[in-house]
Amino acid sequence: MAVTKKNLVSGQATYYIRTFGCQMNEHDSERMAGMLEQEGYARASTPDDASVVLFNTCCIRENADQRLYGNLGHLKSVKDSRPELRIVVGGCLAQKDKELIQRRAPYVDVVLGTHNLASLPRLLRESHEEPSFEILEQTEVFPSALPTRRFSPWHAWVSISIGCNNSCTFCIVPAVRGKEISRRTGDIASEVEGLVGDGVIEVTLLGQNVNSYGRDLDGSPLFAKLLRALDGINGLERIRFTSPHPKDFKADTVAAMAECERVCEHIHLPLQSGSDSCLRRMKRAYTRAKFLDKVDMVRAAIPDVAITTDIIVGFPGETEAEFEDTLSLVAQARFDQAYTFQYSARPMTAAAEMPGHLPKEIVQERFERLVALQDEISAERNERMVGRVEEVVVEGPSKRDPSQKNGRTRTNKLVIFTAEDVPEGSRRSVRVTGAGTHHLKGELVSRPPLRLPVLQAPTRA
Repeated sequence: MAVTKKNLVSGQATYYIRTFGCQMNEHDSERMAGMLEQEGYARASTPDDASVVLFNTCCIRENADQRLYGNLGHLKSVKDSRPELRIVVGGCLAQKDKELIQRRAPYVDVVLGTHNLASLPRLLRESHEEPSFEILEQTEVFPSALPTRRFSPWHAWVSISIGCNNSCTFCIVPAVRGKEISRRTGDIASEVEGLVGDGVIEVTLLGQNVNSYGRDLDGSPLFAKLLRALDGINGLERIRFTSPHPKDFKADTVAAMAECERVCEHIHLPLQSGSDSCLRRMKRAYTRAKFLDKVDMVRAAIPDVAITTDIIVGFPGETEAEFEDTLSLVAQARFDQAYTFQYSARPMTAAAEMPGHLPKEIVQERFERLVALQDEISAERNERMVGRVEEVVVEGPSKRDPSQKNGRTRTNKLVIFTAEDVPEGSRRSVRVTGAGTHHLKGELVSRPPLRLPVLQAPTRA
């Protein structure tokens, strides 16, 4: 059914989506955009120009809640002056907080959770009569069956599984995303082949724990086999994936990464803490020694690999000695980058009920020490790249200086370089001429990227 409410500026029904959180949410937003466009909506450039404003929410950290309600508060006056505006809240926070959203923002027209994206068009139609709220407890339609409006012509997210079977005490994902459900390998390969036919050269495989992909299908993980199957698709240039769980990151996946030409030399391996006692409280199911063994394993097979991680500072009960264990592991592992977070208690998690929540000032001081150490290591890792020629995929103009371009290496490092008339999604060879903490600088060259000499893998301190 086509929409009937029109945007006052353009005369056409339009939508605007604001996404909070992870790549899963980004991909869900593409699905919702696809459904809206199938219903006759056009994409708006700002919320003020939209017939429908949709917030796709995250609930991993407390500031995501605050950002949502801040944005909703801003739209309240817009809706007062333009009652035909439809406000939609979807995603993880909607799954968790339906009743709270209704109380705090009763002017919201539609609330839908993570398991019923396909209901969006119907709920929007129903909301013309009265607000529509629908939260399912399990997924009825796998998101891959929904239309998609990709936000990039050359890159695509590909969901290989949804949900999570782990029980990390700090994480709310299993409560809002449900149990793990894997797609058939053939269905994934067919989707990727179709994407390549549409001009996509790079895909990122998505799962809450990609390494356990397939266990619910035949009892054993199939992720390494999936990588090898996708590596054989002609026209596909790059394969990325996120995120693996260290406890399930096995030698067969490392071998597939090393042997598959299209699988990029980058692994995001979430650490969370370098302390064995803290890891036990987190229920991470590995030790610091086992984690470092995984790092050694992947670097032995792929010396050029870039390794990034996630780290939580200030988990309940974290002592100074436990935090020092994290610092020492970071110093040994030499991560290319770390996404560091100050612990935030989330409802529906076991950690929220644990004793020993730390004062803000202690967490902040530790956070700053960790960031300073990792910044030093990141700058050192990037400095080693100076003088090398790297293949980059052009992502578009630099946000800071539109006269320059952003490109990304196979190791997922951002390179800023000067170039004219270089189309987005094209591959170019760039010589690295400078290095910062979070990016590289470069210049275009005509010759192919150098693969040798291979950078020596860092050794443990």
